[in-house]
Amino acid sequence: MDNWDEIRTAFQVARKGTVSGAAEVLGVHHATVIRHIDALEHRLGVKLFQRHARGYTATEAGQDLLQVAQATDDQFTQLAGRIKGQGEGVTGDLVITSVDLLSQWLTPLMVAFQDAYPDVRIRYRSGVRVFRLEYGEAHVAIRAGNMPEEPDNVVQPLMPQRMSLVASSAYIARHGLPDGLDDLCNHRFVTSDDDTSRAPFERWLRAQVPDERLTYRATDQRNMQDGIMAGAGIGFVLSQQCHEDPDLTEVMPSLDAWNAPLWLVTHVDLHRTTKVQAFLRFLKDYLKDAAAS
Repeated sequence: MDNWDEIRTAFQVARKGTVSGAAEVLGVHHATVIRHIDALEHRLGVKLFQRHARGYTATEAGQDLLQVAQATDDQFTQLAGRIKGQGEGVTGDLVITSVDLLSQWLTPLMVAFQDAYPDVRIRYRSGVRVFRLEYGEAHVAIRAGNMPEEPDNVVQPLMPQRMSLVASSAYIARHGLPDGLDDLCNHRFVTSDDDTSRAPFERWLRAQVPDERLTYRATDQRNMQDGIMAGAGIGFVLSQQCHEDPDLTEVMPSLDAWNAPLWLVTHVDLHRTTKVQAFLRFLKDYLKDAAAS
């Protein structure tokens, strides 16, 4: 193809659905967008978009072209992410991703790393979406569950994610504590609002208690912890938090079925860079010191 600008314009029109939206992303006048689309359709001899009152919708031919454009755009994004992670110094952005449950444990570690390397800007991304290292979306990922199997990733075991089932003093004052496993069905619980959660402790809870006893549901772990602390119900926290917070009482001894392994994941192209290696060493030393204390 002679003119990548025209294909890039078509890609943005398909993404945004309007000429004005594409023009804003590309930083060009809307007339330029229309000219690129018209020129590309003329060159190919086929309509790439259906025009309608609400904007533009890709035709079948347009979808075929845009699949190639999407792959090319992804490759550029991947290249940009890798270039950003390269360099000799421990400076610039360091993008770290994990499930939000680990934020309370991981945040002090990241702050300590930044104290040691003040020229680093931490960018912490958490959530249920898996950020893709191969596209440069993160430099280091900490993932829970089954061992990640994406190609070109360096995967190292980190530690187990240990969970405790707890109640706050506010909940205990109103409802007491369960009298064994069989009594759980008579209590109230805080849980994820995502019924398809693959977290082992969430699956265990849904198998043990009726759905109507899952009375307080939230979209992320921070909101769930706030609910537990306020006495909305019994729920799961990291065992470390349970041991450090005097307001929390374990409802029953921790079970292996609640726990999941944590994995340290980097991309092979960035694994040996100075910045990533500095963080990996710092993380492992941090965990070693914590275990010894």
